[in-house]
Amino acid sequence: MTAYKHLKIKKTDGVARITLARPKHNVMDVEMMTELNAELDLLSVDAELKCAVILGEGPSWCAGVEVTDHKPEMVSEMIAVFNGIFERIDKIEVPVFAGVHGACLGGGMEVAIACDVIVAAKSASFGQPEIKLGFFPPYAAIRLPQLIGPAKAIEVCTTGRRYSAEAARQMGFVSYVADDDKLTDTLDQLVGEIRTASPLIIRLNKRAVKKHLGLNFQEALEGVSDLFLNELMKTEDTLEGIRSFEEKRRPQWKNK
Repeated sequence: MTAYKHLKIKKTDGVARITLARPKHNVMDVEMMTELNAELDLLSVDAELKCAVILGEGPSWCAGVEVTDHKPEMVSEMIAVFNGIFERIDKIEVPVFAGVHGACLGGGMEVAIACDVIVAAKSASFGQPEIKLGFFPPYAAIRLPQLIGPAKAIEVCTTGRRYSAEAARQMGFVSYVADDDKLTDTLDQLVGEIRTASPLIIRLNKRAVKKHLGLNFQEALEGVSDLFLNELMKTEDTLEGIRSFEEKRRPQWKNK
């Protein structure tokens, strides 16, 4: 397993846990983001992977990107490496969870909303404060309108306001809010439900959702039906699922 300076990695039973570990508030610099991209590359080709969880060490999940990396002589490299995170998360074919506590701000919030599901501790706070330093959040400008609509997205980006975990849940970009001491339990419950499934069928389920976004109804229906009939139904694991149901036993997945 690759050793990183700013990340801690744990992989068990098809679940990858990435812990952001750059004291004090996991503020990302180019080096840390390059490490994260390297690990996401590994996950994207891991056929046994069932889901990934991004966690944070210390008092915050991630309080943003180093302001010094935004200087003119650094900003092109920073944006290229930063965008690489979103490109790689988008390519991962299994669910990606963010288990957020403490401050989740700026570029940190952008990484969190790139994930499929955010589970937040009750005391977590979210915000895009870039405007206060004369910037805008590029990825949030794309992603937030998809999650909460353009009006709320403009509010978030132009006020730089901090939002509680519950306010974020009500807006729609946080899925679950847990008591601070129950964050790990809530994540483990969700991960446990996914872990029982076939890695291949997990990937096909996520593909069925993402592949047809933005298509009109007829195109989407035809596309998802083609995926069901010509890919899903030709897998050994789907046939095994049918057999195990009829035989009243637990399925034995082959990931094929």
